[in-house]
Amino acid sequence: MDLIAHTLQALLAPRRLVPIVLVSIPLVVAQHRYSPARDPGAVVVGLLMCLVFALVAPWLWRVTAARGWLGLVLYGLVGALVVAFLGLGLPALFGVGRTFLTEQESLLVALALFLVGGWGLGRDIDLEASLDRERARAEALAREAERAQLLALRSHLDPHFLFNTLNAIAEWCRTDGEVAERAVLRLSAMLRTILEGARLPAWPLRRELDLCRDLFALHAVRDPGRFDCVVDGDPRDVLVPPLLLLPLAENAIKHGPAAGHRGPVRIGVSVSPAAAEIVIDNPGPFAGPRLGGEGLHMARRRLALAYDDRAALVIGPADHGTRAVVTIPAGPAPTVVT
Repeated sequence: MDLIAHTLQALLAPRRLVPIVLVSIPLVVAQHRYSPARDPGAVVVGLLMCLVFALVAPWLWRVTAARGWLGLVLYGLVGALVVAFLGLGLPALFGVGRTFLTEQESLLVALALFLVGGWGLGRDIDLEASLDRERARAEALAREAERAQLLALRSHLDPHFLFNTLNAIAEWCRTDGEVAERAVLRLSAMLRTILEGARLPAWPLRRELDLCRDLFALHAVRDPGRFDCVVDGDPRDVLVPPLLLLPLAENAIKHGPAAGHRGPVRIGVSVSPAAAEIVIDNPGPFAGPRLGGEGLHMARRRLALAYDDRAALVIGPADHGTRAVVTIPAGPAPTVVT
């Protein structure tokens, strides 16, 4: 039944239905005009022949083609029986006399149309179905490739952040042991959160913001006056892919206060029934995409993978530096790789 329904659905597609109608109309007209005495039953026979040919022949080809030479023989035999029944048995059953399409020569043409038309339509439907399957497979493979790249990018984030911070702690150990101790404790808490989040498909936006606060606090351990970082707004119960904002927060620090630009780094959250918007401002001037930078690339990949292109990350110049805006649609939890 699935094959019958699929064949019928495929035949109703305009790219197939229109040619079938264009071929059938001249045949029915010729059947009416050139049949002796123009018997009204001749038109009915012509219509039935066209209808059965269009419906049965492609389905029959799809059923028998996979059986090799035996299937081809079966296809030809069944086709001959169908044509014989429609051209000889059906007119006799309803008392219809000789008609244009039931003449001996016309039946040979009708058989050729049945076999060739069924082959063409059935093969076209099979090729289209195969193409659809390959497209679906290619899309699935593309998503798997994106997931693999996402995992690689995510795994890169942790050691990148860790090594930079450990280098700073090593320097603090020589100059200020108390600062180094606070930094180690803060880093330990952050790494536990990062490792936990890396295994989750989604977590509350509130936890993501807490992780950004820890990042800001870690940078402020040594020089509290240099790093003015603020996180405000009510995230409510919004869920996001874990570690989504962390690379953006790192970039805000790196290209803002850490680059010598004075001013606050601010993360603001606003939630509406339609979407959640996270705005990250830093005092550094916007210099366009930076070669080799992976933070923005990773964030955009994660948004596209989790929300099917319904989310967005836009970054550009602002009044007092650079602004990144993440827009997340309202709805169910994102689907991201774990």
